[in-house]
Amino acid sequence: MAQRQERIDRLVGDHAARLSERLQAHRAQLFPPDSRKELRRFTSGEAATLLGVKDAYLRKLHLEGKGPHPEVRTGGRRYYSPADIQALREMLEQGAKSPGTYLPGRRAGDPLQVITVINFKGGSGKTTTSAHLAQKCALDGYRVLAIDLDPQASLSALHGFQPEFDLPDGGTLYDAIRYDDPVPLTDVIQKTYFTNLDLIPGNLDLMEFEHDTPRALAARDSNLFFTRIGDKLMEVEQDYDIVVVDCPPQLGYITMSALSAATAVLVTVHPQMLDVMSMCQFLLMTSNLLGVVAEAGGDMNYDWMRYVITRYEPGDGPQNQMVSFMRSMFGEHVLNHTMLKSVAISDAGITKQTLYEVDRSQFTRSTYERAMESLNAVNGEIEDLIQQAWGR
Repeated sequence: MAQRQERIDRLVGDHAARLSERLQAHRAQLFPPDSRKELRRFTSGEAATLLGVKDAYLRKLHLEGKGPHPEVRTGGRRYYSPADIQALREMLEQGAKSPGTYLPGRRAGDPLQVITVINFKGGSGKTTTSAHLAQKCALDGYRVLAIDLDPQASLSALHGFQPEFDLPDGGTLYDAIRYDDPVPLTDVIQKTYFTNLDLIPGNLDLMEFEHDTPRALAARDSNLFFTRIGDKLMEVEQDYDIVVVDCPPQLGYITMSALSAATAVLVTVHPQMLDVMSMCQFLLMTSNLLGVVAEAGGDMNYDWMRYVITRYEPGDGPQNQMVSFMRSMFGEHVLNHTMLKSVAISDAGITKQTLYEVDRSQFTRSTYERAMESLNAVNGEIEDLIQQAWGR
């Protein structure tokens, strides 16, 4: 008897619908009643670390009635919301001896910093890197815009957006950079539950730019595709200090437009031979295509480009060899610090959170501190590069 065949389009469509419904139910269970995420409050010790002051100083301010009033829980423990921390930054900045001590963002004459996070290969930690970088910069007082350019929309999901439910009628960067009737960029920017962090979410609509651009090129559209993202960012240039762009794992037109808009490039690398071989092909293709863009008038000057080692396991001999190989090849272009592979980061992802969102009590102290130290070291090194680009 012949085996019954199924139409793959119907089977896949059924699976997608069932999975989407289950994910929506999961989100509603995690974040009732309106299915929107909220960020936890930070202990006084965490707030003091973010501000670069002593916990005792925050206690003194609280007792004197200065600044925001934290939530006081059992045992007199003080907890600060992200908005509280930002209010403290603004208050402390007024009395600081040098500008930028507590508000490290742009000053007059500083250009907007646009950091594109790229890799040709999926699974290199690109979205994890983008999310933690954007959130840490926001917690440190920078005004941040995160842009999800990946149609899979993982960065959006981490920030509480499920594309098929939350963006049924568009709302991605595609709406702002499309060739016919583009909308203002402000129309697609969403506020997040993180103070100082806005998001342009992604969904499958982003693929339309890959289909539209060849037609525009054939029609000799005067609006060059590689300038479209940069031109749009200029509409909100005064509202942000840093833009973090999570690119898709492919070198299409939208990625090239993001690279043309960038002031800095961060390449994520998983230190295994197959990943490094894939990166080699990616770099060759990137060089060739961006060379063509440069000849057509694109701006290919960057403040910096760095490779960041992700999902690193210090006890893995072959990985250590690969890291040493990359450092010998690329020198200072490899970040000094690495993003460790950590069960804390992966477990946080199960509930669509980053390590900056979850409470440390959910993990053993050593596991949490090891992962957090790794993330903070990488993000601190990137923030130093940003400050250097501003001449500081």
